[in-house]
Amino acid sequence: MDSEEIVYRPLLLGLDSHSRIPDLSSAVIEEFLEHRPVALRWWPRLLGWESRLLWLLSWASIVVSIFNYMLSFVTLMFTGHLGALELAGASIASVGIQGLAYGIMLGMASAVQTVCGQAYGAKKYSAMGLICQRAIVLHLGAAVILTFLYWYSSPILRAIGQSDTIAEQGQVFARGLIPQLYAFAISCPMQRFLQAQNIVNPLAYMSVGVFLLHILLTWIVVFVLDYGLLGAALTLGLSWWLLVIINGLYIVLSPSCKDTWTGLSIKAFRGIWPYFKLTVASAVMLCLEIWYNQGLVLISGLLTNPTISLDSISICLNYLNWDMQFMLGLSTAASIRVSNELGAAHPRVAKFSVIVVNATGILISIVFCAIVLIFRVGLSKLFTSDSEVIEAVSNLTPLLAISVFLNGIQPILSGVAIGSGWQAVVAYVNLATYYIIGLPIGCILGFKTILGVAGIWWGMIIGVLLQTTTLIILTARTNWNTEVEKAADRLRKSSNEETLETWWL
Repeated sequence: MDSEEIVYRPLLLGLDSHSRIPDLSSAVIEEFLEHRPVALRWWPRLLGWESRLLWLLSWASIVVSIFNYMLSFVTLMFTGHLGALELAGASIASVGIQGLAYGIMLGMASAVQTVCGQAYGAKKYSAMGLICQRAIVLHLGAAVILTFLYWYSSPILRAIGQSDTIAEQGQVFARGLIPQLYAFAISCPMQRFLQAQNIVNPLAYMSVGVFLLHILLTWIVVFVLDYGLLGAALTLGLSWWLLVIINGLYIVLSPSCKDTWTGLSIKAFRGIWPYFKLTVASAVMLCLEIWYNQGLVLISGLLTNPTISLDSISICLNYLNWDMQFMLGLSTAASIRVSNELGAAHPRVAKFSVIVVNATGILISIVFCAIVLIFRVGLSKLFTSDSEVIEAVSNLTPLLAISVFLNGIQPILSGVAIGSGWQAVVAYVNLATYYIIGLPIGCILGFKTILGVAGIWWGMIIGVLLQTTTLIILTARTNWNTEVEKAADRLRKSSNEETLETWWL
């Protein structure tokens, strides 16, 4: 055994072990990466260590993302059997009303990922429970405001061009979703709270279990009890409340959370304004991303042949959403890894994690692109037998493949931004690239040229490409030592109890 192997024997034992990766491995890796020429011979093992840790986090995050998304997807499938009008109303309410609320809630929850992730890496465990409680308070406040949007959704749907009959059905569905809105407001912070401390497997099992129960409950309500559209919406709310109860019981009763959850505390209301500012930046960042795609669906309905345009772009976006759910799992893992390592003062490991997760995302997106291009006709036939729609979808498939490839980079870089706390900067980037550049270009190409719906999609691609390029430059130019110093400054503020709640400012 040579001198190098003696020095790095602890690392090699960690890399070769098939047991759970010890908490101190990151510290050893950080020291190892300081000696880049010496460590060169061990790069394959380093990649294996980081990849294994990444997939331990991401596989469960992918499952949670997909099966949470499937709750609404299954509900829409059952409403489709009630009739075309009910399906149209539920679909437009899901895009125009529920999608708006989801964007706000998911955006606000990303602040929990940032703050709790860095607190966990810095071993400030007691602060995490307070942060989670503070986030739930703000989410419930947002839910109260959004309730008016749900209740008076019919005029809003008419304002965006929907017929009176579709708007009325959409309002019935939206009002039935109000209980689900409050459940979602509580569930989002709790899930991020658990993910920040690397508790991901239990979340996956909970999501799958509730999803299976949701299928049974929805079938009973819609087909056996014949409660119709309102019943389907209320059942979705019930399933989300079951998820909230199970998540809450795990947090309160599990030994895994005994250090991070110390019970309800009035301290959660102290320092709520500074946290609110980070929450707003987070909400704006993700809302601008989520609403971008939804806006394109609404705009496509204004084209010359709206039926074919809406059907084709909806089918393609449905596949893009499935791909997005998968990549959001990797994005969550990237956010967890970066925030944990920055909080633990490991800049080299944080940078290394960014490289590995982006390389992984690109490889996966290449495979997905190939699948889309090979099965371009078959994918459209799963949704429709109309020859015009099949042809329109086939024409859009190359553009869908480009978007799928960008999906292998953009969401993951957004996860890195969340883990680092760059939400405010990325919000400005999204506003400029999506709405000032991408959306106008899409409208010009869609309405002023013969491209039609393809032109609208090209506008989306241009916006995403510019945003992705900007995030690549931002990430590449990041001084990770400086990011750790910022985290250290925040940690110094936690030296006494009075400033514990605002250490992350």
